[in-house]
Amino acid sequence: MFSLTEVASLSDGRAPFSTLKPWWDVFTDYLVLAMLAISIIAGTLLISTDQVVCLPVGRTSMAASGSLAPRPALGPLDGPEHDATPVGTRRELPAANSGHPTNLDYQQYLYIGQVCYHQALPWHSKYSPYLALLHALLLMVCNNFWFIYPKTFSRIELFLSILRKCFQSPWTTKALSETGCQPLEDKLGRMKPCSAQISQAGAGSQMEQASSFSSATILDRKDGEQAKALFEKIRTFRVHTEATSLLYWVYVGQTVFKVAKLLAVLGYASSSAGTIAFRHVCRPGLGDLAGHATFSCTHSLAYILQKLLLSYLALVLLSGLVGVYTLYWLLRRPLREYSFGRASEESSFRAIPNVHNDLAFLLHMADQYGPLCSKRIAIFLSTVSESQLLEIRQEHRGDYEELRRQVGRDAWGRLELRLCALPALPQAVYQMADLEVLRLECMAEVKLSAKVAQMGALSELQLSHCPATMEPMALSFLQERLRGLHVQFTDVTEIPSWLYSLKNLRRLHLSSHLCSNVLVLESLRELRSLEILLLQTKLTKLPCSMSTHLRQLCIQNDGTKLEALGVLKKMSSLQQLELLCCQLERIPPTVWHLTGLRRLDLRANGIRSLEKGAGFQHLPQLTCLKLWHNRIATLPASIGAAGSLEELVLSHNELESLPQALFALKRLRHLDLSHNLLCLLPAEIGQLGMLQQLSITGNRIRALPSQLFACLELTSLQLADNALTTVPAEIGRLVLLSRLELTGNPLESLPLELGCCPLLKETGLSVDNALFETLPSHVKQMLATPISAPSL
Repeated sequence: MFSLTEVASLSDGRAPFSTLKPWWDVFTDYLVLAMLAISIIAGTLLISTDQVVCLPVGRTSMAASGSLAPRPALGPLDGPEHDATPVGTRRELPAANSGHPTNLDYQQYLYIGQVCYHQALPWHSKYSPYLALLHALLLMVCNNFWFIYPKTFSRIELFLSILRKCFQSPWTTKALSETGCQPLEDKLGRMKPCSAQISQAGAGSQMEQASSFSSATILDRKDGEQAKALFEKIRTFRVHTEATSLLYWVYVGQTVFKVAKLLAVLGYASSSAGTIAFRHVCRPGLGDLAGHATFSCTHSLAYILQKLLLSYLALVLLSGLVGVYTLYWLLRRPLREYSFGRASEESSFRAIPNVHNDLAFLLHMADQYGPLCSKRIAIFLSTVSESQLLEIRQEHRGDYEELRRQVGRDAWGRLELRLCALPALPQAVYQMADLEVLRLECMAEVKLSAKVAQMGALSELQLSHCPATMEPMALSFLQERLRGLHVQFTDVTEIPSWLYSLKNLRRLHLSSHLCSNVLVLESLRELRSLEILLLQTKLTKLPCSMSTHLRQLCIQNDGTKLEALGVLKKMSSLQQLELLCCQLERIPPTVWHLTGLRRLDLRANGIRSLEKGAGFQHLPQLTCLKLWHNRIATLPASIGAAGSLEELVLSHNELESLPQALFALKRLRHLDLSHNLLCLLPAEIGQLGMLQQLSITGNRIRALPSQLFACLELTSLQLADNALTTVPAEIGRLVLLSRLELTGNPLESLPLELGCCPLLKETGLSVDNALFETLPSHVKQMLATPISAPSL
């Protein structure tokens, strides 16, 4: 048995979601409770007191002939109107309609009553309360299904937690009553308080309003950080919920199912209500046993069951009407789009974007609970509100001690401060005299004052999407002190005009996805001290009047074809050139004019081959050549003319063989041939006596030449993902070897001579575990023994 308290607790379990329960869902919940109460009462009555009382109709031939012995009368029975009298209290049961003895005893009446209960009573009289209970439980689940379904439950729970934080946030209660309003500027250009929101009902002078505003805009540091985190959380939640309409369709589906089910219940229950009757005629077929073929039976609970069923049908009908209204509300206007226009009109909010899909539907549902919910959310969707919060947080973050805690060191060990998404530069920054690098990101406006002269150690400024201006005194200071500048922009207007007046600037990094027709690079020739220029953009050509005294030029072109490289001929001082993702297809001929070039990197340019007449002989100082991630199939013999080459990177190409001239590079220390199509490593590899690092990973090499182990300077040997079946025993000659990679080869064993490499330890050996276990224990012990520190 269920108690009403236990049944009510089923509905109370949805209390945390009351914000998203409009009046029709709440009303339906109460109707469901009433249905449950009716079905439980009816079911309890059926279980405890339900029975039928039966009397025989007429006399049988057996009784008339006297074949049945008369039984003593148990008591008088006045008529059918006394059928409700309990059987156990009677002492004599005369035959119905005649007043004659029925010749039936008490046990026979009980038996006949049970048989007629199951045969004569319609199934509605016996089972309708149980069906009503199941229907009510199903309706309860259906009415709250979107609160139970895991995929919708997670979104709803997160939305409600965000909404609670919006109500609890001090930023909402103290400050946003003003900062969410449209700014009203006085003569000094400062924001005035919005008296319409500050004033309380029936009160307030202007002095009280001003006092209320000043106290409302005071937020401690912790409150500001919590509000900023809430802005970020709502932004992330909006992106997640606007991607789909899952909540909307689940709610529509549960409503359609609920209405269809209620209509079905009305259909079958209304037709069955009339079959519940007090009197029933029963023919149990027990003539041989009881001596009577027909019995007149009465159902004691028929009247109350009929009334309860009619009451239940009335509740079902009312629930169906509520469900039809819900469908009308869902379909009469688009609920997958929500506009804050009314909120903007009422509270002067500005810059509140419309929301869509699940977030819009949640706000529509919350509006049915109370419009204050969407207004609180709107506060944290307003860009004006966020901007005002950043201004207040800036006052706290501008504290010198707070800024000192944010100072770290960059990759070169310099003191660096990174400030992001602030409305203005904190004044406390100017007190940091030892700061070397200042990074400013995503700030609407940056203005450097003359106080920057207090930052004597400042040598590099990085601006990421930050239009920056400065006072004349600040510019004079930076012209003398600034050595590095990094500007990342999406619009040409973000390039500071004062950039071209930094006469002592040595390193400049410009990053954008714009094409060259908006890049004004010609003015860079005015930067006489500029030595390093990095361009991460989409250039189609280099300007002819570009600075010619550079020592390092790096262009990362993001797959855009770069042409017109004639200006490189004029860069006689260039020592390092990097042309990355420029779709060159060959080494530009102008490169051979750079006689002082030391490093050349042409990664990812689609180069298919090197010309036979490649002028490496014109680059006598070239020490590093990187042609990786191209489509080079062959190397010309002219590669041997680069006699000063120490590092050669040819990985991720299509090389099938190596020329003899390659092994004439006697100074080569680092050779990377990984991820090519090599099947053979020439024996001439042994001529590279100074080789320290060799990588042939990802090729098709089946065997290693013994001459390779004549390169006694080798410290790193990367042989992974080839077709090696054995490793020569000569590997023990490499006494300086500390790194060996052999994974991905069909090796069956490892040479015992690995123990002869004193610097090779288990941490530097990359092999399969099963292969490592094939080594003898003394060799594994030698590989596991750490290298002892030299004695002092």
